[in-house]
Amino acid sequence: MSSEAPIRVVVGEDQPLMREGIVRVLEDAGLEVVGVAADAEDLIRKARAHCPDIVITDIQMPPDSTDDGLRAAQQIRTSQPGVGVVVLSQFLEDRYVLDLVGDRAEGVGYLLKDRIGELTLFINAIRRVAAGGAALDPQVVQRMVGRQRQAGPLDTLTPRDREVLVLMAEGKSNAGIAESLTVTVPAVERHITAIFDKLDLKPESGDHRRVLAVLQYLRR
Repeated sequence: MSSEAPIRVVVGEDQPLMREGIVRVLEDAGLEVVGVAADAEDLIRKARAHCPDIVITDIQMPPDSTDDGLRAAQQIRTSQPGVGVVVLSQFLEDRYVLDLVGDRAEGVGYLLKDRIGELTLFINAIRRVAAGGAALDPQVVQRMVGRQRQAGPLDTLTPRDREVLVLMAEGKSNAGIAESLTVTVPAVERHITAIFDKLDLKPESGDHRRVLAVLQYLRR
């Protein structure tokens, strides 16, 4: 048995059956659910009280049942920057992604609710965000790729560069990108280096260049 402490989670979901289902999936995967909330205000309170590794919340939550969960997630990211946040949505809304990510893509995820049924994808995304990474739903990323964009450095990216950048936006590692594109890891590394160069992300930007590249891509 591993001595590593389980990932601690607070779940925000106002529908009892959905909430119980999410809790069951998380606990079956070995995560520890330390709190649940049925409205956005209680979610913020539970996050503050338990200081979990990650908060998972629906976008639509009481009291207004509009985007209260999203706003609670943004507040938690601001007040507790060490807490990862994953927002679950029924909607393919790229503006929600941009609002959630803000100016940093560390410790943030945006997934469609359907992903809960894809257990491996869902749990891997939760673990990635809890570790400080990013996880954006592939369908949402593909939608954002298709948007009209202003002219700029992104226009210099080749089609393969863009494919690599999309997979980076989904939070995949170099090995994961290589597997998805059926290419070698060194080939992926060459494309990532080219992306950094074309987007003028210098080595002194440190380990967050992947995040900066994704943010630049999403904002255009």
